[in-house]
Amino acid sequence: MIELLSDLWAYMRARKKLWLAPVLFLLVALGALVVFAEGSAIAPFIYTLF
Repeated sequence: MIELLSDLWAYMRARKKLWLAPVLFLLVALGALVVFAEGSAIAPFIYTLF
């Protein structure tokens, strides 16, 4: 996993694609929000965002 992140960072630096970092962070954060809220009491409130 560390090697994957290292390779991804090296790719973004070499190709000047640093704008991808916030996009990837946002996608991971939204995915984590959906996974963690799946079985909780706040799930109905989160689903209204989408």
